[in-house]
Amino acid sequence: MSQDTPGFIRRCWTALRRPSAKWSMLVLLVVGFGGGIIFWGGFHTALEATNTMEFCISCHEMRDNVYGEYRETIHYTNRVGVRAICSDCHVPHEWGPKMVRKAKAALEIWGKLTGSIDTQEKFEAKRMTLASHEWERMKANGSQECRNCHSFDAMSGQIQKQSVYKKHMAAKDAGKTCIDCHKGIAHHLPKEYKDDDE
Repeated sequence: MSQDTPGFIRRCWTALRRPSAKWSMLVLLVVGFGGGIIFWGGFHTALEATNTMEFCISCHEMRDNVYGEYRETIHYTNRVGVRAICSDCHVPHEWGPKMVRKAKAALEIWGKLTGSIDTQEKFEAKRMTLASHEWERMKANGSQECRNCHSFDAMSGQIQKQSVYKKHMAAKDAGKTCIDCHKGIAHHLPKEYKDDDE
């Protein structure tokens, strides 16, 4: 950097603050609007790319640990052919909560960089901590991601087994949410896990 760098920065800042004598306000607005659309489209495309199954299992920590477990569940293969992918359960659909979750997920990259769960042994040693954090998050938002597909009000007493239907209605009346009863539905429970009802 030259010794004139502060002067250069000052001149740039002055030029940015000065009204344009060369371009009309209409041109500046159109260019700004077009640039905003391009930025938003790029941002949205990148955001959605991080919600794909391919993105989630591109990291071997996920592919070698939880992906195999998930493939053995009803959320992966079922009689009606509906598949829930990672983002369906771990990323809220609404924009505001999605941005909060994405920001928190960006912090989880630290685990990748430091190698804290880069082997199956390290992952298993932290499974209870990782699962507890996810259960707490889901409890705090009322199992919002589950309710994108499942709803107490849409459950049928004629189609569902009566014992299951009664449990669901009792959970609804008690103000419970999906994660209260359905821990381990898509991934193995940690060895240390003890059910509160035991």
